[in-house]
Amino acid sequence: MRFPTEFPTPKLISVNGVTLEVFEAGSENRGNPIILCHGWPEIAYSWRHQIPALAAAGYHVIAPNQRGYGNSSQPTAVTEYDISHLSADLTALLDHYGYDNAIFVGHDWGAFVVWGLALLHPDRVSKIINLSLPYQERGEIPWIEFMEAILGGDYYFVHFNRQPGVADAILEKHTSQFLRNLYRKNEPLKEPDPGMSLINLAKADRADGEPLMSQQELAVFVSAFEHSGFTSNINWYRNLDRNWHILAGADPIIKQPALMIYGDRDIIPKSENLSTFVPNVDVTSLDCGHWIQQEKPTETTKKILDWLKDRSAA
Repeated sequence: MRFPTEFPTPKLISVNGVTLEVFEAGSENRGNPIILCHGWPEIAYSWRHQIPALAAAGYHVIAPNQRGYGNSSQPTAVTEYDISHLSADLTALLDHYGYDNAIFVGHDWGAFVVWGLALLHPDRVSKIINLSLPYQERGEIPWIEFMEAILGGDYYFVHFNRQPGVADAILEKHTSQFLRNLYRKNEPLKEPDPGMSLINLAKADRADGEPLMSQQELAVFVSAFEHSGFTSNINWYRNLDRNWHILAGADPIIKQPALMIYGDRDIIPKSENLSTFVPNVDVTSLDCGHWIQQEKPTETTKKILDWLKDRSAA
């Protein structure tokens, strides 16, 4: 994988029994860490717009490709992608750098991991900034079982779990086309087509909306997923019910200061009870879709830095 010259050179760091590919900036700001956690199907490069701005603002920026992504390790066992392992990777990364805690920023699945990290290891998280995915209430029944009852077997979370390997193979066969069709902005609202949406997207000759990024930027993502494939990172989805059980013993209330950034056009709904579980939360939104920090990079960075400044002054 080749990264543009302005993006940090990766380091391979061994933590928690795996090797993580980590991108670092602002090491001169040691003592003020902020860790950026990407979603799916993303890599640390999705934070390319925020990394230099955060470093310039005085933060030691650490952006890992999490396990299953890029040149990071890809354990074979599905259970090695549960929230216990994913959160332990991050605490081990803190240990590697000698930090007791840090500010954590997450998007999409990265947000899920940050919420889970705050539940399982609350002393390691000083502040939370999450994009797109609000805190997920645990509920009465496991998440996949709930989704299957409400959304059906073709819903991609359910499909990944009930038909393991089927979607993985199709996405790997059409990696470039899938990512090109997925990374769009200004998509018109429409009813979803029947079938499994991501398989449909991978096979489609064209997609609605406008390209989210340049061909050169897209090539970085394509290269990363041609290298890693999709099974290892889709395994995150295959642990959702396991995570439901793991989190059963955790205090469900997140006490850290938190900022939740929504995309007003995102298909992920806004939480109606976020402050019940995250009482110290501020909520804001941008006029964009799901890929918030890439679609509205300047505005996202400003919201992050303004909130951090306000919280530091409080």
